[in-house]
Amino acid sequence: MDTVTSNESATQGLPPQRRVGLGRWLSRYGLPLALVLICGVLAWVSPHFLTWQNAIIILRQISINGLLAVGVTLVLLTGGVDLSLGSLVALCGVAAASFAHPGEYPVPVPVLVGICVGLGCGILNGCVVTVGRVAPFIATLGMMTAARGLALIASGGRPVSNLSDSFLWIARAELLGVPIPALLLSVVSVLTWVFLVRTRWGRHLYAVGGNEKAAHASGIAVTRIKILAYALCGALAGLAGVVLASRATVGQPNAGVAYELDAIAAVVIGGTSLSGGVGGIGGTLLGALLMGIINNGLDLMNVNAYYQQVVKGFIIVGAVWLDRRQRN
Repeated sequence: MDTVTSNESATQGLPPQRRVGLGRWLSRYGLPLALVLICGVLAWVSPHFLTWQNAIIILRQISINGLLAVGVTLVLLTGGVDLSLGSLVALCGVAAASFAHPGEYPVPVPVLVGICVGLGCGILNGCVVTVGRVAPFIATLGMMTAARGLALIASGGRPVSNLSDSFLWIARAELLGVPIPALLLSVVSVLTWVFLVRTRWGRHLYAVGGNEKAAHASGIAVTRIKILAYALCGALAGLAGVVLASRATVGQPNAGVAYELDAIAAVVIGGTSLSGGVGGIGGTLLGALLMGIINNGLDLMNVNAYYQQVVKGFIIVGAVWLDRRQRN
């Protein structure tokens, strides 16, 4: 009886090992492979996809979602979540546009105003989550509603227009053929990668997301690390709001609806775990690029915007399902 049992376990032990190896291979190379396959299909379907002009369009489209995704990566790594990103984009865009009228202030002023408003909201989110001990979902949901209301109050419910040419230059200009927003995303991504990999605070952030109790027992200031993550996420949402206002030529209080879902989807697709402690900026950028390419491809194929929302919904659910599978 023992011999039969041992033989059965030996024969059944190999397939799981192979499955584990395949799972590791897919977790490492699955996203780049999916990017290549999707690009190949879109190039075959639409002759305009593999053009330089379309590549510039994709870079402009993913810059805002990429900035939001980089910021929310920091929050997700701590095991939290931020649902207020879309509303913060609107509020910070309105705030920046209010200081960007011709002849009033130099362009650094509205940019700093937008970033600082996002930073302040992020700090408030972090304090409510840590000091107030409110669940991140509820805390940031409240901020999402409050920030949208503040954007409508500050703008009087109307878009803030008549922006200076120097402010509009942020989204319109290019350097060596590359849009300025894409360069901003590149700089932010590199700095965030250095922060996560090369600094003590970055390592502490991973530790907090991996095991908060163990991190606290080892002497890590868990509260400060979480507040820092939410603060940086809010600041990047502010920068995204500035870029969006410059691109749209107005500070729109109704902008940014559901932007947080696209950002979280990009991060999870990029391999960052919703439970915290696992992920990185490289995967986040690939996830944002994949989302941008899919959106661009659907536009090139003239897919109705309503159906595009359905596709995004399936992508989000699929990303979360894959995250659960990998963690198990």
